[in-house]
Amino acid sequence: MAFGTTGRILWVDLTQGTTYVETLDEATYRLYPGGKALGAYLLLRHLPANVDPLGPDNILVLASGLLTGAPFSTATRFSAIARSPLTGTYGESEAAGFWGPELKMAGWEAIVLTGRAPQPVWIHIRDDKVEIRDATHLWGHEPLEVQTAIRAETGDKVTRVLQIGIGGENLVRYAAITNDLRHYNGRNGMGAVMGSKLVKAIGVRGSGKWIQYAHDAQPVVELGRRLAKGVKEHPQSWDLQEKGTPGITSALNAAGILPTRNFHQGAFEGVDNIKWEAYEKELLTARKSCYACAVRCKREVRVDDRYQVSDQYGGPEYEAVSGFGSNCGVDDLQAIAKANELCNRYTLDAISTASVVAFAMECFEHGLI
Repeated sequence: MAFGTTGRILWVDLTQGTTYVETLDEATYRLYPGGKALGAYLLLRHLPANVDPLGPDNILVLASGLLTGAPFSTATRFSAIARSPLTGTYGESEAAGFWGPELKMAGWEAIVLTGRAPQPVWIHIRDDKVEIRDATHLWGHEPLEVQTAIRAETGDKVTRVLQIGIGGENLVRYAAITNDLRHYNGRNGMGAVMGSKLVKAIGVRGSGKWIQYAHDAQPVVELGRRLAKGVKEHPQSWDLQEKGTPGITSALNAAGILPTRNFHQGAFEGVDNIKWEAYEKELLTARKSCYACAVRCKREVRVDDRYQVSDQYGGPEYEAVSGFGSNCGVDDLQAIAKANELCNRYTLDAISTASVVAFAMECFEHGLI
């Protein structure tokens, strides 16, 4: 295929410890052009009926979007797709960051993990060179330690690392997958599926020689600049640039739809202590972005006070602010930031974890636990 895709799918048979390449024809790729469409096609074409989501017969697909890797603002995403251990049905979760573009730059549209490794492994991809390496020494370690170790092992400090944490290793049914410590495929247990296959991490480094988005690159670059300018100037992105997702806390509270006390209420009397102005004053250290994105909506926080919170794992999004905050009746931003950091370190989906905590609190109040 000429532009935008190589059509190359990397299949990894973990049981046998082998890999092979499938190249899709152009007609197929026009029907399923990357991301969740391509992932759904690969999963549903090969997944046996009635498989155990945490068994070796489940299939985990990691598929980049059609424009992932192009110099277009907001076009950075990739999907993780498998049968969900949380719901028992189709599971799909997107993440942004830099791993998806790096996979595309290495020449791969998707990775398909099948089977189960006999012991913990991690997968090293450098363009078309693929190695399944021992990860016994990485098992049980937190994401920052694993990313540091993999970059040292590869001798490349910018290897993009996708990985599970202790939550995925222990098959928590809403365990997430993280890349670059700050970006997450969450909600439906894709990290548990990866953990069930004993895959700790996938490190990717691409040269970019594999992918070409147009016959003439200059118009693509110019379009990317125009798109970035339009995104930055559009009113709907102003708050995301300045405040990120935590900026919507006050508005939702005013509208009566801020989850409060296991969502029995829609407004929180302590909202002034967790709204954006307090977040900015008490927690914020930096504003970060994803590949080629002009919005820069990622907030980073650090706390060195009643709690110790590292900025290595980013900062709480709105969902964590409301989930561990108003939905649990907590108006302490430092405690919220610590709870969010723990989720990120253990690779637990923050929304699901906070919801479980709020539910457990209500169960306790009613004498059920």
